[in-house]
Amino acid sequence: MSHVLLTGGAGFIGSHVADALLEGGHDVRVLDWLHPAAHAGRTRPADLPDAVEFVAGDVRDGATVAAALAGVDHVCHQAAMVGLGTDILDIADYVAHNDLGTAVLLRELARSRFAGRLVQASSMVVYGEGRYACTEHGDVRPPARTPADLDAGRFDPPCPRCAAPLVPQAIPEDAPLDPRNVYAATKLQQEHLATAFSRETGIPVVSLRYHNVYGPRMPRDTPYAGVASIFVSALNAGRAPQVYEDGGQLRDFVHVRDVARANVLALTADAAPAGAFNVCSGTPRSVGEMARALHAAGFGAVPPPQTTGAYRLGDVRHVFAAPDRAAAGLGFVAREDFGAGMAEFAAAPLRGTS
Repeated sequence: MSHVLLTGGAGFIGSHVADALLEGGHDVRVLDWLHPAAHAGRTRPADLPDAVEFVAGDVRDGATVAAALAGVDHVCHQAAMVGLGTDILDIADYVAHNDLGTAVLLRELARSRFAGRLVQASSMVVYGEGRYACTEHGDVRPPARTPADLDAGRFDPPCPRCAAPLVPQAIPEDAPLDPRNVYAATKLQQEHLATAFSRETGIPVVSLRYHNVYGPRMPRDTPYAGVASIFVSALNAGRAPQVYEDGGQLRDFVHVRDVARANVLALTADAAPAGAFNVCSGTPRSVGEMARALHAAGFGAVPPPQTTGAYRLGDVRHVFAAPDRAAAGLGFVAREDFGAGMAEFAAAPLRGTS
């Protein structure tokens, strides 16, 4: 068994990765700054197991990272600011936490002559819009949606050549990358930095492109929370979830325990994998369907979800994953049932942030 440094291991996904590593017999050291947007009181979360060695520190601080790397065999890098945030004024914070933090970690790995594996959290947001096909022109890449189209309720992008409706397709890892908001740009830069590091050092690096992760321990309603937790926060408050656009936007909702298992597989596969892998359920569902599933899980007295027609300009319409490369390269196939997972999530307490 190995000794793993898990950055961001006190967070939503990171804490589940810690559980999965411990279950596999590994020693786990967590390095986490306890960002105030995600951690109430900035204290070690109660759901982080006692067996985990916890280091409170910032991944952007080289001395802290160097000390945390002492004696570890592998690194699992989850530390990041997530979500779309509030507005463009968040740009420097996202770049500092996600890109500078990753650069400092990579520098200290190189300085320490690290010889293990590095697995880092990426995201499906690096794709921008998903993959689309036109019945006449085949695979096409639609341009970014415009405020004029969105204001008019034209949410689905048309073929850029003939303006015909497009058919969304599962997106593979070799699709063109086109980040369309600040968070997405920082996640793609993390991948580029890790690729450069791997080329220079020969250390295998895996970037796991998480799709829409949900499950217990998500932080409650904040600008940095995922849509699933925002919906549950509304339901818990007795309010109808507000579904953007017409609710028909397609995503791949993957349970956090599946995501944790993908990380462990990437760290422990017999042959060291490298490159990017989609981490997904393999089954696309609409945001509206997800909201209705949460509402049906014990919230019958609350008004049902409402589609608002509102939008966020940085959002994309359809993006869902092809799971084949992860199955072949990591041995990863999602196991968690969507209905059961949504019911569990709806009943689980959300993490407080104040």
